[in-house]
Amino acid sequence: MKIICFCPGPAFKGGISNYNTSLAKALATFEGAEVSIVSWTQQYPGIVPRDFKDRVSQMNFLEGTQIRTHYITNYNNPFSWSETASFMASLSPDIVIFQWSIAIQGLPLNSIIRQLKRKCKCEVILDLHFVIQKEQSAIDRMFTKMGIGGAHTYVVHALKTFEELRTLYPNRKFSLSMEGKRAENKGETTVIKLFHPIYDLYKPDPSFDVQAFKQEHGLAEKVILFFGFIRKYKGLHQVIEAFNEVAKKREDVSLLICGESFWNTLDPGNWATRVKKTIFGLAKKVLLRKADDEADYHPLDLITQMGLEKRVVVFNQFIPNEDVHKYFQVSDCVVLYYLTATPSGIESLSYNFDLPILATRVGHFPETIEEGVNGYLADEDLKSRVETMEKMLDEPIDRSGVAKMKEHMSWKSYAEALLNRKFGA
Repeated sequence: MKIICFCPGPAFKGGISNYNTSLAKALATFEGAEVSIVSWTQQYPGIVPRDFKDRVSQMNFLEGTQIRTHYITNYNNPFSWSETASFMASLSPDIVIFQWSIAIQGLPLNSIIRQLKRKCKCEVILDLHFVIQKEQSAIDRMFTKMGIGGAHTYVVHALKTFEELRTLYPNRKFSLSMEGKRAENKGETTVIKLFHPIYDLYKPDPSFDVQAFKQEHGLAEKVILFFGFIRKYKGLHQVIEAFNEVAKKREDVSLLICGESFWNTLDPGNWATRVKKTIFGLAKKVLLRKADDEADYHPLDLITQMGLEKRVVVFNQFIPNEDVHKYFQVSDCVVLYYLTATPSGIESLSYNFDLPILATRVGHFPETIEEGVNGYLADEDLKSRVETMEKMLDEPIDRSGVAKMKEHMSWKSYAEALLNRKFGA
């Protein structure tokens, strides 16, 4: 069986790239499976002022596998969209799995999927990381409907996403499957409800000296971790505000913030960067609600404003793959006080280190976090966020409970569901 995974390849930063790499590796473990990754070279319009490439990691996640990555698709070059579809068809795939994570990609993906379906007979699967986008710009719904409409099969990671899909296509009939079985009625479209698998790309290092790292960086006995890109919807400002209240009452805890500011990766003095930011700023004014514009979002400034310099340790940079384990190994829990949420790669990554989660009661979190077993949920007000943070410190969750929760969330189980049509459950 030949399988293609389309998504940003390992050369790119971020959870979607890691997700796709993990999925490809899991699929490749099946006997007779031949897996390829087809990737973007540029995944966004050229005016977007951000560097999306991972230029610091030395670790090769595909080392030791037979998986080949083909970097072909340039968002800004429609000819590459046709080239992508033709190349995929030349591989004679049985299944092509597209990762859907942002509405702006609807235009090229619509073109690629339509051409692919004309050129070869394969099952097109859309793995949906969202349907209703967080920022909800004026054209997001149009691009989403355009981009994902051509799939034979969908995968969702939360029932909320399934309901959003039904709302987007009210005239289509969907069949919800929990194990991967495809609908027998040709008039129905299969939607497979799965989970966000546990990342196994990153593993604890048993030789890592946790106490030495804490001492070097001035971390207290207990550590609360915020990890990942700093985006407005991830609510880092809510984390710092809550931690400020906790820090007033106790000295035994630090907040560890690791991740780069999403919109601050290019040299601000470069003329090309200035031009991009100007054009992008104008585009946002037309397309984005003012509340969703992140131009003035600088949550790290709160650390100085609140006098938390000695209580908060910040690594405001992209963390190389080979260093990720350090920040999770020194931490006691991970905090996800998001404003809105789709299934989170950081949540999945945390479970790989048996770390419990602190999250706001939004999005999918009530589906994935069992109170007192693998985390605690907070309401969206400051008082609840503070109390939940204190509860985690005073009533720490047994990590064996976290380990037990993740047993059914393996990539192998996920891949089995995707391939149910061919391999059986």
